[in-house]
Formats: sequence, structure tokens, C-alpha cells
Amino acid sequence: MRKIYLLLFVLLFAFTGLYAASVTEFRGTIVDADTKYPLPGATISIPDLRASAITNSKGEFVIKNLPAKGRFLVQVSYIGYRTFTQSIDLANPGSLAFALQPSVIEGREVVITGTGGSSDNRKNSTSVSSVSKADLLDHPSTNLIDAISRVPGVAQITTGPGISKPVIRGLSYNRVVTVSDGVKQEGQQWGDEHGIEIDQYSADHVEVLKGPASLMYGSDALGGVINILDGLPAPDGTLRGEFLTNYASNNGQTGSSLMLQGNENGLTYKVRGSYKNAYSYKTPTEYVPNSGYNETDYEGQIGLNKSWGYAHLDASSFRTNLGFYDPVRNDAGQLVDENGNTFSNAQDKDRTLAYPKQDVRHYKLAMNSNILLGNGSIKATLGYQHNLRRELDTEGEAPNLFLNSYTYSYDIKYSLKEEHGWAPVFGVSGEYMHSLNTSGLEQLIPDYDSQAFGAFAYVKKTWKEDTFNAGARFDYRGMTGKAFDGESQFNGFTNKFSHVTGAVGYTHEFNDAFSFKSNLGSAFRAPNIAELSANGVHEGAFRYEIGNPNLKPEQSYQLDASFEYQNQYVSTSLGGFANIINNYIYYSTDGQSKLVNGTEYPVYNFVQDNAFLRGIEASLTLHPLSFIHFENSFSYTRATNTTTHGSLPFIPAATLRNELRFEPKINGTSHSYVSVGIDNFFKQTKIDSFETPSAGYTLLNASVGTTLKLSKSQDITIYVAGKNLLDKAYYDHLSRFKPGRLSEEDPTLGIYNMGRNVTFGVNIPFTLKK
Repeated sequence: MRKIYLLLFVLLFAFTGLYAASVTEFRGTIVDADTKYPLPGATISIPDLRASAITNSKGEFVIKNLPAKGRFLVQVSYIGYRTFTQSIDLANPGSLAFALQPSVIEGREVVITGTGGSSDNRKNSTSVSSVSKADLLDHPSTNLIDAISRVPGVAQITTGPGISKPVIRGLSYNRVVTVSDGVKQEGQQWGDEHGIEIDQYSADHVEVLKGPASLMYGSDALGGVINILDGLPAPDGTLRGEFLTNYASNNGQTGSSLMLQGNENGLTYKVRGSYKNAYSYKTPTEYVPNSGYNETDYEGQIGLNKSWGYAHLDASSFRTNLGFYDPVRNDAGQLVDENGNTFSNAQDKDRTLAYPKQDVRHYKLAMNSNILLGNGSIKATLGYQHNLRRELDTEGEAPNLFLNSYTYSYDIKYSLKEEHGWAPVFGVSGEYMHSLNTSGLEQLIPDYDSQAFGAFAYVKKTWKEDTFNAGARFDYRGMTGKAFDGESQFNGFTNKFSHVTGAVGYTHEFNDAFSFKSNLGSAFRAPNIAELSANGVHEGAFRYEIGNPNLKPEQSYQLDASFEYQNQYVSTSLGGFANIINNYIYYSTDGQSKLVNGTEYPVYNFVQDNAFLRGIEASLTLHPLSFIHFENSFSYTRATNTTTHGSLPFIPAATLRNELRFEPKINGTSHSYVSVGIDNFFKQTKIDSFETPSAGYTLLNASVGTTLKLSKSQDITIYVAGKNLLDKAYYDHLSRFKPGRLSEEDPTLGIYNMGRNVTFGVNIPFTLKK
């Protein structure tokens, strides 16, 4: 299978290199709509062709190596102006002078997640939120999921600051699909104690689709999709890069990343290297022993942007080491080691991780292409991933657990030429996964093979103020678990699942400011390997898990709708959703325990019931003056087990966020800001039987930053951002260190979330050739 995929990579790249067509240029100007003055430094991009340009001092731009015909969505953006989007036929583009309206709200972003191609978000029926790179920098975080958890409806299950699992509208783990480089991330995501294995510094922006998305992504997209998007290739004839670095005071986290990219007549290339390192984090009352981590990432890209389309080959290497700690307190309430000794200040700030620890590595190849053929185009993504996860208990000894998986995937979409507003898309996708235990002393899951195949049809009709879309998909997924008789015992099994899903959506723009969107969709999720077959101690989760090979696939039916209003002074949205899930899978305990190697572990079994989730999400941003921004958001999710009439586990508390931002005009600088924010987390008492309730709390945050103009063509961004400035002692409801999660026998054994943390950062973009 691996040889077949490598051959496909080579053949696709060779084909695109041989496929020749006439070179076409797209020229024009970008000006201020009021003054008609040119806007130097404005960006124009064609996302479906992954092509872009920057205007010169006269507001002029040129994009080379484009097809001579075809209709594509063009996006024009400039800070301080409203983003402009328009569908343009390159065979007859008309006037190429784009006039941007000054606005403190840029808005109208183009999104690609969950659609057949690029789309103006107001014409996209699914709920998609976009987080820009500027937003990621303005709100520093310990990892990428932490960074996007400010989006209404998004939360995170954490094990300290180094490990975060995404939660969308109360759904997590295998119910949320993470996509990077166009490839669905496969890295033992059913587990609690490691993150998503993606370099957070590589993200140009992140799109979060909230709601069922099986139509485009197959199984697992029950709760939504997190699409981590790289930036577009450099404009033709450009060699540029960036260097960014930051330091966090709480756990001494240092992070640095260096990127270089170029484009020579359509031959594009990019390299990036990143490194993070942190010692143990501090709560308001104590350091958490051996909670440090380090991470080393490398990635590269080489590709072609030509008049036939594009083809890009991405390669990445991710490695992280994470400290483990099984919390124990002495009679004085202090955290101690296995011998009852307290930890010294030197140990707490030692960047060399102690044992036990975890070594996680992820290697990936991805070929992305969009080839124009006749009156249509074929978008293809081929992926190869190798994930290795080692749990190390003692130095010099074999890993306690060593999971080793190989995944091969493909995703192919054929888009027909848009005719009279109708845009049909057909697609197929699939993956093969081979997972095994390698030289580990323990086995939590058996060796297994998994195959998946899906095919869909999708159509979108666009009128002037209305859009309508509909689609249907068939999926097949099979899994074969291998029998094993050792310290752990597994029975062999073979499961096969198939399902039909669909979606229908509608949007309406009442006027340029007011719009409505709604979507009715279904989704399914096949049980994962742990749910089907686990039989062992899940060390990082402090429990003994027992799977059930007779589980059925989850089936979801969700309706969501929202209204949005945006003008020069106000931007607001209000939406709600209702999600019915049949055969919802979760783990439950009846109080039994199992003695393993002298330690008593509570036994958890995977069971199924029906569930109903509903909630609301709202945002309100006020701009009484151009330099004042008052941003507010609220999200609430209620999840009920309709079989037992209880509550589902791991449901985030209601959240209200408020931020007042002042953006003064200072000579010699741009994008200067001072902000103060308050995050309010309400109490969560709607819990499952094995959970403990969580009290409400409020966190104070603040930040200040500016971009200094060092020369006409060079600037530098500096910022300082503080989180939990009052050093509030609190337990987030989704923290795996909260009381009751670490010990069923002693529900008081808990560890607070991170205390005060101040981050200092610098970002230096640079251009070597223009």
C-alpha cells in the first residue's frame, strides 16, 4: 500500500509538470473607494488556485500563471477596509479596478471548510468561524486548541497546559475532525493524554465548522471540523519569511519559529522550523510536578502554480515529549513523588523531563492539487501519516505502551463549471489504517486494520440574495481487530458499518448588512478501536477500560440557524442548534475496580444511549468610534442522555467573554492596541454520575501591542499579553485534573488550572526579494 501511494505522488506531480497551457496574467488596481488613492500593500487572492499578489506603491497588482478561462472567487483585503469578494470569469474579467470601503469591521471572509469550493461565508449555510493569524498572536496560548477555544461553541479538554483536545458544541474526541494540509489528522485521537500533533506556528488561520459535516468528511465529523490552513504561496518573484518568538512567565515556555518561502515563475517552495520548551506549570497554590513539555517541528513544501492549476507536496515532522504525573498528596496536602518526598524548586523548573513521560511523533506527506480539465476541475488530496506514541515509565527500559499506526488516505472532488448559478460537485474519499503495538509492556488496544470509503454528490444554487445547497453521501467503514493472549487479552473481531448521510442548507441576505443562514444535516460516527476492544489500564486517564465489540454507529441529526447583522458601528450574530444523536457512545462505571500491579483502578465500560444536545451562541461587537472595539460573546450547551434522563459527561460550562480594545493612532507605528478582557465561566451542575460539579469563576486578561515601522518596507510586531492576571484559583470543568477525575475514592484530590501567565512576543516578517 505504501508503494502504491508513493507511486501516485510521483505520477501526479509528473503529470502536472508535463501538462502545459498558455500563461495568463491577471492585472488590476486596488484603491480607496472614497479618495480614489491607491492602496499599496493590499492583498488580492484566488483561494481555489492558491494564488495571490500584493499591490505596489501605485496600488497595482499582477497574478501570473492563471488559466485563460474559468470562474473563480476573488478576495481583496486591506487592514482598515472592508474585505471585498467577487466571482470573476477570467475569460472576461471586466473592470479590474477594485475600490475598497474604509471600515473598522473587515468582515465577509472567504471560507473553504465544508463546501465544494471557496465561498463567501454569508453564502455558506453551515456555521463556520474563522480565526486569523493576528487573532492567534493577540491572544497567546500554550497550544493551538487553546488558541481557538475563544470561539463561541468551542472548548477544550485539558491535561495541564500542554495537552488540549478540541470540543465543539459539547462533542469531542473522535466526534471532531481535525484537518491539516488538507488531510484528516489520524493520531490516536481517541486518547485523553496527548494533543493534535500539529505545529501551532504553521497556522495562517483556522476555520471551525460547528455542526455535522459527514457530507464532506465522512465518519467522525459529528460535532464539527477544525481546518488548520497554511498561508498561500508567496507572490510570483518573491522570497519572504517570518521569525517569531515568545516567552511565557508561568511555566517558562519559550517558543520560536522561522519560515522562508518563495515563488519563481510558479515554482513555489517553503520551509519552516519550530521549537517549544516549558518546565512545570504553576497554579495559584503550587507547581504541578513533571508537567513540562518540549516540541520540535519541521515542515516543507514544494509545488507548481501554473495555468492548468496547482500541485503542492507538503512534508512535516512533529515530535513532542510530555511529562506524566500521577497526583499524590501527603497529609499536609502537598504534592509528592511515589516515595512521599516533596518536589524542590529546582525540580519544578527543570526543563529535562523526569519519568514517567510520553514521546509522541507524527510524520506526514500530503499532495494537494487542483487541476483544470475542460469545463471542470479536479481537486485531489493524497495523504500518508505515520504516528508513534510511546509511554515511558523508567529510563533505559522498553516503553510501557508503544502504539504505531500508518494511515493512507485520498480525497478527490470533481467540480463542474457553474451554469446559471448551479455548481455541482462529486467526490470520493477513503483511507486505510494499519495500527500495531510495538515492543510495549502493556496493551490497551489490539493490533487492528481499518478501511473506509465514501462517495458524495453536492450541488449549490446561487441567486442574488439567496443560496440553496443540498447533498447526499454513502460511507462504508470496516475494522478488523487481531486476537492477542498475553498480559492483556483481546478477542479477534471484524465489524463493518455503512451509512447514508445528507444535508440541505439555505442562506438569505436581506440587505448588505443583515443575513440569515440555516442548515439541516445528518452525520454518523463508527465506534473507534478503544470503544470496541479496549481491555487494560489507560494510565494517563487513571482508569481500567473495557470495550464493547457490539457497539453500533452513532447517528446525528442537527438543525442550526443564525442571524447576522453588520454595519460600520455594530457587528452581531445570534444562533442556535438542536442535535439528536442515536446510539451515543460513552464510558460509565458501576463502582467496580480492578487490581493491576498493586494499584486499584476503577473499571469503565463503553455503553450506548440516545442523546439530545442543544444550545445558543451569540456575539456583539460595538464600534462607537473607529478606535474603540467592545467585543462580547456567549455560548451555552445543554446535553441530555434521553435514555437515562441524566446529563452527558464532559459538557463545557456556559461562557461569557467581554473585551474592551483601544486602538490609538501613533506616529511611526500601526495596529497599536491596548485591551482588557473578562472571561466569565458559569457553574456546571448538569453532570454525569461519575463527575463532580464545577463552580463558576471569572478571569481577568489584558494585552498591549504595536507594529513598529523600522523602514518603508520593514516592520516588527511586539506584544505583551496576560491571562488570569489576578491569579485566580479555579477548576475548569473540562480539566482532567479537577476534583473527582483523578480519584473516585478521594474527590478532593484536584489540581487547579494555570495561574497568572504573562506572554512576551515578537513577530518579524521580512522580504528578501520583491
